[in-house]
Amino acid sequence: MTLRRNTLTVLVLALAAVTACSGGRKAFDYPEARTVDVVDDYHGTKVPDPYRWLEDPDSEETRAWIEAENELTFSYLESIPGRKAIEARLTELWNFERYGIPFAEGGLYFYTRNDGLQPQSVLYVAESLDAEPRVLLDPNTLSEDGTVALSGLAVSRDGKYLAWGTASGGSDWQEWHVREVATGKDLPDRLEWVKFSGATWAPDGSGFWYSRYDAPEPGQELEAVNRNQKVYFHRVGTPQSEDAPVYQRPDHPDWGFGTSVSEDGRWLVLHVSQGTDSRNRLFYRDLRKRSAKMMELVPDLVAGHHFVAADRGTFYLWTDRDAPRGRLVAVDLARPDPSNWRDIIPESEDTLRDVSLVNGTFIATFLHDAHTVVRLFGMDGTPAGEVELPGIGSAHGFGGHRTDTETFYGFTSFTVPMTIYRLDLSTGQSSVFRRPRVDFDPDEFVTEQVFYTSRDGTRVPMFLTHRKGLEKNGLNPTLLYGYGGFNIAITPRFSVSRLVWMEMGGVYAVANLRGGSEYGESWHRAGMKENKQNVFDDFIAAAEWLIDNGWTSPKKLAIAGGSNGGLLVGAVLNQRPDLFGAALPAVGVMDMLRFNKWTIGWAWESDYGSPEDPEMFPVLHAYSPYHNIRPGTHYPATLITTADHDDRVVPAHSFKYAARLQAAQGGSAPILIRIETRAGHGAGKPTSKRIQEAADTLAFLAANLEVPVPEVWEARGEAAEAGTHETHGGE
Repeated sequence: MTLRRNTLTVLVLALAAVTACSGGRKAFDYPEARTVDVVDDYHGTKVPDPYRWLEDPDSEETRAWIEAENELTFSYLESIPGRKAIEARLTELWNFERYGIPFAEGGLYFYTRNDGLQPQSVLYVAESLDAEPRVLLDPNTLSEDGTVALSGLAVSRDGKYLAWGTASGGSDWQEWHVREVATGKDLPDRLEWVKFSGATWAPDGSGFWYSRYDAPEPGQELEAVNRNQKVYFHRVGTPQSEDAPVYQRPDHPDWGFGTSVSEDGRWLVLHVSQGTDSRNRLFYRDLRKRSAKMMELVPDLVAGHHFVAADRGTFYLWTDRDAPRGRLVAVDLARPDPSNWRDIIPESEDTLRDVSLVNGTFIATFLHDAHTVVRLFGMDGTPAGEVELPGIGSAHGFGGHRTDTETFYGFTSFTVPMTIYRLDLSTGQSSVFRRPRVDFDPDEFVTEQVFYTSRDGTRVPMFLTHRKGLEKNGLNPTLLYGYGGFNIAITPRFSVSRLVWMEMGGVYAVANLRGGSEYGESWHRAGMKENKQNVFDDFIAAAEWLIDNGWTSPKKLAIAGGSNGGLLVGAVLNQRPDLFGAALPAVGVMDMLRFNKWTIGWAWESDYGSPEDPEMFPVLHAYSPYHNIRPGTHYPATLITTADHDDRVVPAHSFKYAARLQAAQGGSAPILIRIETRAGHGAGKPTSKRIQEAADTLAFLAANLEVPVPEVWEARGEAAEAGTHETHGGE
């Protein structure tokens, strides 16, 4: 499907799409979407589903609808004055070196690098930090359009082999291969139907553990429900058909498995998840005993538990058992009852998010009011100082082996691109390994953190980033972002598209809603299942605070969120359409009565509840974005984004939502859907597609919030367009 049209077609379509608005007539002639007489019975409540036919993404009727919607959407977007200028500025800023966090195996260093506009980052290997690196794997050679991405990698402990996974077109399905590090040559190994799994190498490098599903029926790869994951061991140089299951639980088809091996090579540890529940089970096996059984260290689903390290017969675990904000405990395998667990890092006011053991030191990453603090502890829990970070932001990494004297981490904030640091654990000093250079002055912007009160009196934090000297006159275009779910914390990070928004004079606001992990498991549970309305109330309260405190006004306020955040945007749009001037719901979960019927959707019941549960059905039905659209309502300008290869939140959610919202629109604001091809839920999307999507969303906001594009960008945009015409024969 062609997403872009030549200039003449764009102008014709733009003129045809937008008609005069008078007497309540709609301003847009939306593609025809027929309705069907489908009614489901949920516990005695009849619920119509008039756009059920759009659930089949490959039917001729659906494909025709997709084509027509994209024709309308792209004709509108490309006719917006300043869009080319925005795309040119995005391209200019995006063109900077980006590095991944290095790690060492077998005396070699491995890290990724993108030179700026490469579709995918390239994996490098070097003999030392000062040595010239060589390319080990370039994903850009795997497809012509850059849509095959490196989705996972693991290096054997001796540095001999690289296990590497790819995802095509944004799918969650992975295909794994094995490459010799020294020669760069691939072995014939090819593993299929791997999803939600990494590779865990055996200590001797003979092979690795991984998790996979049974192959789906042909034609159902992107829709079929994923259950009965199994753990396999793959021996290097053998076909996948010879891989035998190491562990499986057909009696628990909803269990998922992640593997790790203790550094001494003795223990295989199994992280047993159930859907997306933040709680998990933890099993282990003694690899030194050939006939050893899998032992159930944590047999029940009572809390979260993550393996950190082992010291002979002692496991060190992160857990939130009896500690909602997390703690590190020592577990004697001879006396494994939780009553015998010893606190190494006890629960504190800050949320403990991650712990690693490097150089005999526990490196603990905490969240303090949604930004990172890093503290060091001895193996007995004695405080050993703090890693000084460059400011208020997010830090992650800190991997390595127990005997290493160094580790690496990345730091970012709303105005600081991801910078890679080397931490010398013998001195406690950090030094810059790689610092990107982006064509902007961070000193022109400022970030502040505020706290506001939600509907029930809960204190909620929010970050605000904008140009210095911004006047609070109620006229500032503002983009409010939120997520609020699945125990995921939203912390400061750098984004080129958000920077361009701020260069246009916009305010970027990030609200740390309940449902995330900013304040531990209690914060998460306050925004899940029957408490989900708290998340929407938090987001609405953030918008009202911004308006009441003079930052913006409803006609200048836009909201954005993706996936669970797309659900958030859809829900609050129904509840308070008067509060916003524009909305950007991306790859959203919009049908809360059928989300559990596709791919991995059933796993979200741990956070949402199930529509099959008579107690949860009325909760889900009450806020489901698709089901609560009200005909005749004046909805704000809305640009829905999805992808035809999204096999996590299948595009049917957005298709049905868009069709119903377009039919219901009682005002003149556009309701458009942008359907990307050869893309999925977001991961692995090539740089060019990211830039185009960002340009479209920012242009949409500029047009509907009346945000002027800087004149200097206009000149660049005209130059870029002229260059494009020259390159493509004046098309």
